[in-house]
Amino acid sequence: MANFIFWVFLILVLSYLSNRVNGKATFKEIHADVDGKLKQLNKPAVKTIQSDDGDIIDCVNIYKQPTFDHPALRNHVIQMKPSFNFKEMEFNSKNWSSKLTVFQTWQKSGSCPKGTVPIRRIRREDLLRTKSVQQFGRKPQEVVLKSNTTIEHKDGRFPSINSNALAFPAVVNRSAAILVKVGANYTGAKANINVWNPNVESEDFTTAQVWLKAGPNDNFESIESGWTVNPQLYGDKKTRLFAHWTKDSYKTTGCFDLQCSGFIQTSSKIALGAAISPISMELGQQYYITIGIYMDENTNNWWLIFGNGIAVGYWPASTLNALKNSATMVEWGGQVYSSNVRKSPHTKTAMGSGKFASSLKGNACSMENIAIVDFSTQLQYPPEVTTLAEENYCYTALNHQDGSESLPTFYFGGPGQNYNCP
Repeated sequence: MANFIFWVFLILVLSYLSNRVNGKATFKEIHADVDGKLKQLNKPAVKTIQSDDGDIIDCVNIYKQPTFDHPALRNHVIQMKPSFNFKEMEFNSKNWSSKLTVFQTWQKSGSCPKGTVPIRRIRREDLLRTKSVQQFGRKPQEVVLKSNTTIEHKDGRFPSINSNALAFPAVVNRSAAILVKVGANYTGAKANINVWNPNVESEDFTTAQVWLKAGPNDNFESIESGWTVNPQLYGDKKTRLFAHWTKDSYKTTGCFDLQCSGFIQTSSKIALGAAISPISMELGQQYYITIGIYMDENTNNWWLIFGNGIAVGYWPASTLNALKNSATMVEWGGQVYSSNVRKSPHTKTAMGSGKFASSLKGNACSMENIAIVDFSTQLQYPPEVTTLAEENYCYTALNHQDGSESLPTFYFGGPGQNYNCP
């Protein structure tokens, strides 16, 4: 076993070395980079919990979390809880709370004491998987072709908005199937997100999430949360809770979870990046997580609310620009990040459950009880929403309504590579 571990470690080191510029980095330099990053990310623990799924959760003093390495936050006074108290309006089910039975695997092995926050420990092998230690934990920059270039599937089919084909600016390393609300002055959004564990190829990742955005399309700010399967980042193919942010369309800022400064955690109960379970089964029991992102109008901090009202933490207003006062766009749905979207052969990485949106409940991934908040501070179903599928023969989007008495459920996803998406 020891020899196996040694050879795995050696292969990871050699892989990392081959990705350095001109391959000139020395073994000593690699270790210095990795050790420095590990020290930056993994703060001293008050208590350590070994999860059944192999994760290590460190209970870190709330004032010692990595975010406070940011110069703009070193004198920041933590807001321990939001000043708002939204009554969670569940539109589609009188007994919705009975469905929200998802938990995080590490919670079966212990709990963090008051005054600490649970942080998933980053390991040496996590950093050695990445192409750049300094880029660890970031979403890839969206690669947009020239402004006069449009997305077109190789057989001539275009993406669709509300089932209408159209030309659309090309982002060549990402494919999305989403519900969109565009306007101004949104101060919150939520959804109950159906939890699945789709197939993901090792270099790719897939998400099901809620976004709030502001700013120009080529340099937007975004705060977002949901679930992801991301083997490159987390080292496995488990479904995990995540949060992410960026100030410049993922170019140079932002990261997942607490892997850079930008999100202040306050909850001792929820660990960003930790695995969630159970997972929905095809034609069987369906499981959901509730994700809410709301601006506190007293501080302009954006709070992440999980499940039945757990305040996980917040993105501080002092580190934001366009999102300081409100969002101008809200999106719900899924994305696949891969270098093999809009190519042949297409990636086999799935979105949602891996089934197309038209499969509906029990088959396709769904979002229910979708809502926005504006300056009226009332949760409401968003009027005049739009669906967008960027590769309509690989991943689809459908806002479906069962009768005039109910509000729509949003379905999205697909298998990636298939007969019509070769």
